[in-house]
Amino acid sequence: MFAKAFRVKSNTAIKGSDRRKLRADVTAVFPTLGTDQVSELVPGKEELNIVKLYAHRGDAVTVYVSGGNPILFELEKNLYPTVYTLWSYPDLLPTFTTWPLVLEKLVGGADLMLPGLVVPPAGLPQVQKGDLCAIALVGNRAPVAIGVAAMSTAEMLTSGLKGRGFSVLHTYQDHLWRSGDKSSPPSIAPLALDPPDLSEEKGSVHADTTLQGDMRRLTLEGEEEEGEVQQRCGEKSLSEATEDPSVGGLNPDPTDSKTLQEQMDELLQRCFLHALKYRVKKADLPLLTSTLLGSHMFSCCPEGRQLDIKKSSYKKLSKFLQHMQQEQIIQVQELSKGVESIVAVDWKHPRKGSILEGSEVRTIVINYAKKNDLVDADNKNLVKLDPILCDCILEKGEQHTVMKLPWDSLLNRCLEKLQPAYQVTFPGQEPIVKKGKICPIDITLAQRASNKKVTVVRNLEAYGLDPCSVATILQQRCQASTTVTPAPGTKDILQVQIQGNQIHHLGRLLLEEYRLPRKHIQGLEKAPKPGKKK
Repeated sequence: MFAKAFRVKSNTAIKGSDRRKLRADVTAVFPTLGTDQVSELVPGKEELNIVKLYAHRGDAVTVYVSGGNPILFELEKNLYPTVYTLWSYPDLLPTFTTWPLVLEKLVGGADLMLPGLVVPPAGLPQVQKGDLCAIALVGNRAPVAIGVAAMSTAEMLTSGLKGRGFSVLHTYQDHLWRSGDKSSPPSIAPLALDPPDLSEEKGSVHADTTLQGDMRRLTLEGEEEEGEVQQRCGEKSLSEATEDPSVGGLNPDPTDSKTLQEQMDELLQRCFLHALKYRVKKADLPLLTSTLLGSHMFSCCPEGRQLDIKKSSYKKLSKFLQHMQQEQIIQVQELSKGVESIVAVDWKHPRKGSILEGSEVRTIVINYAKKNDLVDADNKNLVKLDPILCDCILEKGEQHTVMKLPWDSLLNRCLEKLQPAYQVTFPGQEPIVKKGKICPIDITLAQRASNKKVTVVRNLEAYGLDPCSVATILQQRCQASTTVTPAPGTKDILQVQIQGNQIHHLGRLLLEEYRLPRKHIQGLEKAPKPGKKK
């Protein structure tokens, strides 16, 4: 609305009666504000002006200005806060998050499309169509825009986060913002706990494995110790024919012979089971099926993938949940007309794809061999290989020559055949499982055209560190300019650039304050030597 210059019709001091009416309107529209907060926003004696203007499209707008900054504006008898007000009261409106690169589009007058949303672990805020919402950027809770929801949260999730999400009315850097003091958004930390403690004393990194299939029976009980980072191995069945990544959270293989529909079916089941295992608690029941999808399943979707029920064979969530009910995993009931809820979960139902530690894998293999009478009667140190074990661990040339293996060789071969992944657990948060080995934080020095050096650091997100927050801290400590930009050749991964060789400051921050193990940081040796100019 304010992407282009507006025309001011009048600018007058507010009358006492209008001031009282404005206070009453603010109290009615924003009931979360207390009496003292309303008095701060609409002061009793300080100068307060009413500016009447016409937006570039001809809309008649009334703006309330206090202390030189626009604090509220009224359009078609609806009252809206400006970004200046939201910076003082960041929790005034339900807040949705998007990427920094999207802000430029919003300032230019674009609406916020749903694919640009970042779904937090706790799920999207619950809003209805027409609700007023704030929009913030990743890493900073200070709103940079306000808009009206084009659909409810449930409809957003049902659409697979596609289409127009919010009609944007006002943004940071637009002409309404420029009519104030043009201050920048404050740094307001996201609603999250402190960074994870990854010290050697409190955390560990070790190799684990996962098996699935007939040999495994898991329950949905048991949680990881807080502060622990564990090297895991993703799931792979003992038979390639029964391989199922439904709970491993792995990205799709471009060479996968499965159809896109089959892959979406597997992803849907993976997100469903992971949500039940790590997010839904008994105290949450009965749980609306829309809440299960929006607040739990979407946030369990692996990085780089998008859950779209319409692309699955089920087409609708209700049909998928009906299938899960037939599998006796859950019970679904219509507690109110047209609204279904999950009323019960079989927490001990056998699962595929859960993460297991190495010791658990060994126990599973041993129990499987004993249960199927595979231990050699003449030599207890040997295990006879049945078709499942043959398919799992033997090479093609060994299929008809190797009939038995020692226990240690059998176990080692099983572990070697599994696909690696890692699981990171941050204090107070659900475990995050990702494919491959955990990448170290990468610190490099780059030479710019001006022959000046810059320090570049990547992969902070993998360790629960927000690049924007790290950049702010380094800017203050190094007294040097910092920028946060997308890392080249990556998707949704940010890198921090600091002017000069600041590896010494960066190393102290990561090692001493965040207590990251040194082995997970590469590039510290490039720090300037004592007495050497940066």
